Amino acid sequence: MPATATQTLAERYTAEFAGSKQRFESAKGLFPCGVTHDARMMEPFPVYITHAKGAHKWDVDGHKLTDYFVGHGSHLLGHGPDDVVKAVQEQMAKGTHFGACHDLEIEWGELVRKLLPSAERVRFTGSGTEATLMALRLSRLYTGRAKFLKFHGHFHGWHDYVAVGADYPYDAPGVPGVPDAVASHCVAIPPNDLNRVEDTLKSDPQIGAIILEPTGGHWGTVPIRGPFLKGLREICTRHNRLLIFDEVITGFRVSPGGAQAFYGVIPDLTSLAKILAGGLPGGCVAGRADVLAFIEPRPGKPKMRHPGTYNANPLSAAAGVATLKRVATGEPSTKANAAGRRLRNKLNELFESRDWPWVAYGDFSMVRVVSGYRGARPSTSAGDNDCLVPFDGDVNKLDGPKNMKQFYALRQAMLLNGVDWWGFAGMTTCEHTDDVIDHTVTAFEASLDLLNAEGLS
Repeated sequence: MPATATQTLAERYTAEFAGSKQRFESAKGLFPCGVTHDARMMEPFPVYITHAKGAHKWDVDGHKLTDYFVGHGSHLLGHGPDDVVKAVQEQMAKGTHFGACHDLEIEWGELVRKLLPSAERVRFTGSGTEATLMALRLSRLYTGRAKFLKFHGHFHGWHDYVAVGADYPYDAPGVPGVPDAVASHCVAIPPNDLNRVEDTLKSDPQIGAIILEPTGGHWGTVPIRGPFLKGLREICTRHNRLLIFDEVITGFRVSPGGAQAFYGVIPDLTSLAKILAGGLPGGCVAGRADVLAFIEPRPGKPKMRHPGTYNANPLSAAAGVATLKRVATGEPSTKANAAGRRLRNKLNELFESRDWPWVAYGDFSMVRVVSGYRGARPSTSAGDNDCLVPFDGDVNKLDGPKNMKQFYALRQAMLLNGVDWWGFAGMTTCEHTDDVIDHTVTAFEASLDLLNAEGLS
């Protein structure tokens, strides 16, 4: 039905995206919550997509949408890059799964080793969650210590060991479905406090490793930068603990060699996925040869068993090889970072010109917005990783409880204005041109006007 002045934002969204609503009604009886990934939950219903290309995707009702989900961060090259599509199509005709070794896995692994400073050896997995699970198991074998340290708000997949402290409230006494005995092996503390890290390691000799997202938890909600990473490296070396970078999102996105190459801090182990496999399923652990040696059978040494039906499968390998060849040029991350920088600056100019209590911040190609903010704004001369962080980087304010009514309303409004914005955040690709960014800023202005009209700003 046509939009009217009396329609609420939710009513306009429901009318405009009727095809998605219809599909969601069917999905509710099939999937828990009606979706197949927690991040796709949305009120009153999620959008359903038919196809995508470059920086855009199209929904079942025919809307062209600028995309900031970008395959949950896996599409640095944008949707459907011709060279990756061609590589996968050619491999599909040859075979999807040989149950055997093949040339592409070697080429893929060599590209990882060439790009990633920490990659003395590489072992492919089926996903990022599997990669962090492997990294932690290897760390226990190497150090002989059962525990590990992580930071509040840092996400390392959904396996039992890393669920502690991933979401607010960070100090909750338990995690639903995770046995207390398992959860007790994880020690979680606030980020960006090197003194706290050192004190924690000194007080608990059973901690054998530290794992973190090197640009900050939940892809930079509370940014982490070079000095903290360098401090962690020094502490881990001095206390004989392993340092694990979870670069599932930042790997190849921050720079061709990930955050570790950009900051010049070499972890002992690195977990990778997403861009690694060109948007197809796939992950890996890369790192020190003496640590990954625990996968090998050796006299007098324990061996970590590691099967995995889809490890380095030919389709993912084909996509990964084609993607990493482009990544190696440096152009994709440079363009994506420039797009993120432009979007942050343009949004802050908009918020200031309209005197709206919003701020944009973030590092590299990751962009976040926060409401209810009246402090200083990041300078428009800020680079990729040195802009002001709102609320002095308080993890509770930046990554704590959200106004979910506002969260869903902003996404509804942005969709109505032709942009699929990930709640309060988004990621760019090398296909997010200046025109795409400028359209997004226009969509933000129209969307926040809609939120203001409903008292949700």
